[in-house]
Amino acid sequence: MPTYRENAARQTLPLIPLRGIVAFPGNNINIELERDLSKNACEAALSSEMVVFLVTQKDTRVDDPTADDLFVTGTVARIRQSVKHPKTGTLRIVAEGFCRATLVEMRMTDGYYTAEVITKTVTADFSSRDIRTEAMLADLMQSLGEMLRYRPAFSQNFEIAARSINNPGLLADFIAAQLFVRYEDKQAVLDIFDPMRRAEKTLLLMESEIELMQTELEIHQKVKQAMDDNQRDYYLREQLHAIEYELGIGEDGDELKKRMEDRKLPKEVREKLDREIVKLGRMSPGSPEANVIYNYVDTCLNIPWEKRTRDRVDIDAARRILDADHDGLKKIKERILEFLAVKQLNPDLKNQILCFVGPPGVGKTSLGASIARSMKRKYVRVSLGGIRDESDIRGHRKTYIGSMPGRIIEALTQCGTLNPVMLLDEVDKMCADVHGDPASALLEVLDGEQNSAFRDHFIELPVDLSEVLFICTANTLDTVPRPLLDRMEVIELNTYTPSEKLAIAKNHLLPKQLKRHGLSRRTLKITDEAIEELIDGFTRESGVRNLEREIGALCRKGAKVLVEEERKNLVIDKPDLEKYLGPRRFLDDETAKTDLVGVTNGLAYTEVGGDLLKVEVLPVEGSGKIELTGTLGDVMKESAHIAVTWIRAHCAEYGIAPDFYKTKDIHIHVPEGAVPKDGPSAGVTMTTSLVSALSGIPVRCDIAMTGEITLTGRVLAIGGLREKSTAAYTRGIRTLLIPKDNMRDIPELDQNVVREMTFLPCETLTDVLSRALRCPACEERLPVLECAEEPGTDTKTAAILPPLGEPARYNRI
Repeated sequence: MPTYRENAARQTLPLIPLRGIVAFPGNNINIELERDLSKNACEAALSSEMVVFLVTQKDTRVDDPTADDLFVTGTVARIRQSVKHPKTGTLRIVAEGFCRATLVEMRMTDGYYTAEVITKTVTADFSSRDIRTEAMLADLMQSLGEMLRYRPAFSQNFEIAARSINNPGLLADFIAAQLFVRYEDKQAVLDIFDPMRRAEKTLLLMESEIELMQTELEIHQKVKQAMDDNQRDYYLREQLHAIEYELGIGEDGDELKKRMEDRKLPKEVREKLDREIVKLGRMSPGSPEANVIYNYVDTCLNIPWEKRTRDRVDIDAARRILDADHDGLKKIKERILEFLAVKQLNPDLKNQILCFVGPPGVGKTSLGASIARSMKRKYVRVSLGGIRDESDIRGHRKTYIGSMPGRIIEALTQCGTLNPVMLLDEVDKMCADVHGDPASALLEVLDGEQNSAFRDHFIELPVDLSEVLFICTANTLDTVPRPLLDRMEVIELNTYTPSEKLAIAKNHLLPKQLKRHGLSRRTLKITDEAIEELIDGFTRESGVRNLEREIGALCRKGAKVLVEEERKNLVIDKPDLEKYLGPRRFLDDETAKTDLVGVTNGLAYTEVGGDLLKVEVLPVEGSGKIELTGTLGDVMKESAHIAVTWIRAHCAEYGIAPDFYKTKDIHIHVPEGAVPKDGPSAGVTMTTSLVSALSGIPVRCDIAMTGEITLTGRVLAIGGLREKSTAAYTRGIRTLLIPKDNMRDIPELDQNVVREMTFLPCETLTDVLSRALRCPACEERLPVLECAEEPGTDTKTAAILPPLGEPARYNRI
């Protein structure tokens, strides 16, 4: 067992504080001194006995340490060598520690610290080592060997030098000074004076250091393996890229990936396309599936996922554009301006779906383009006429040969924005067959609650259609499915009146045709009378398409005259139309100038507008048969039977034989015979003609009428009053008998017609007959009718003076 001897002494030495390093007895240490207090202490030691006290700071960031900033235990060392750098002034020294010391007190002296320390030397005689010492040395050397496996930088001489030390305490100092990384661990060994305890502490720290190095080695190996794998993959990919470049393979995927990186796509879209591009990169470019994937990704990238246009919020500017493009159409213009006003207050307004319903040629399609221009949106038109396959709307699955997206996605791609004005033209002309019902596929497109995530069968990704302004057009709502109609705001476009057609021709059609044919208003002038004759005698339509064709024909004829006769200008008036266009194409039956028996002026609504409809009745001797001619529909036939039944109940009031239904055959004819006719509004006209023919009382020729009748004699409201009143006005009739319930439609009529005509409301057939028949008894039964213009206005007021005891009724027309 070794024997221990302790020697203690008190000394005062220059103090050099160390940062991040620890000096051990029996070991050399290289120090670079930068602080003045350290350099002054070194110079003081060099001028005396070359001995200093080296102690480590607790915090390396402190520049001017105090006693509290230093560890208590340090090392007394002798300076063996010192070198001063000529430029930086840094002092480099080599010192050899020879014993431990405990700091008792420190004080500042001449610019450096002096420390009063107690040196303590424990010497042991290990010439006769016991088993404990041998075991300790063996454990230290074993742990040292393990550590050196992880520290290949240490040479074999280091291990040889360690084996030559037979003192566990010195070996512990040697190992701690050379192998430990953290200065806190080194200081923990320095603080222990007892050699065996110091060796035990060193052994524990070595075990902890070995575990740390093992963990570091495992991490390093994993990182290195990953780096090797990445480098291998990178190398192989570069080789593959070079091969593909030589063979022309993989360029498509790179192009698509670059295009995708330049776009701000939704997360779901980006993830889907990433997978498809990776799949494309693994395929041969000549394979059919590669072409399918390329077309799919290319189509998806052409969709404007993030592109939108800014709406015009200036309502006045939008109104000017709408007025410049179209005359009339007040309801539609107001609806668009309302949308812009709400959009200004609520920029997030979405899901606007309109449906324009009206006859052909009234401007439904052109109005869509005008709306887009007024809102500064892109315009795209989708024609749905004749579509019979659901895939035209939703697209085909991309696995099919020749598959493509539906028309909705194609329209978005065509216009390049996600919020265009999309016109779905002719929605009433879609048809269903074994391939599906396209109208049912439109339900999702036009449903504001669903179209924010519309999925096309080809795209298979949600596309937001909620910002699209959908405008549908139809000629009739009869063939539009009810669920589809429920999703749209229906706005009806009526047929144009002659005055509206005149304004459209002058402001739009004529300038367009003049420009098209290289003419100007100076070289060719078409008078208003000529245009009115074109409207009335050469075109019979609800819109203005044929009118535009006739104006174009006049421009061609005029251009020919100007070139052949070398004239500078030409004026085309009403008499010139027959010369250029031939005889008048539409001849109206002349309105009777005298009152006739059994002939009544009725009114009808047709596809091209209103028309005057005469109903003729002729009773002959017979057995009570009723003959109906003129290509009448079932509803008109039923109206004739209702009229006969009502007359049988009131025959005595008009001097009609009570048994006329037994002794007379009644023939009812409605010219023109080749034109099909149907509807309930001719009920009052048939009744008036029947009463007139059976009673011999003539019907006033200056009155026209319309209205549905019931068995009890009530007159019910009808539709198409605007067109019917216009037809009566153009035929020279200025008094119109209408159902009382239709008086609410007067503000919607042509104001020129309202100013010139008198509208007489009727509640019963008695009211109609009393005003239509030239019968003194009827006129006595009817109150006096007076019409007068109100002062300061053009509006006529029909004052119906009732019999004595009944209040007067005034209807403002």
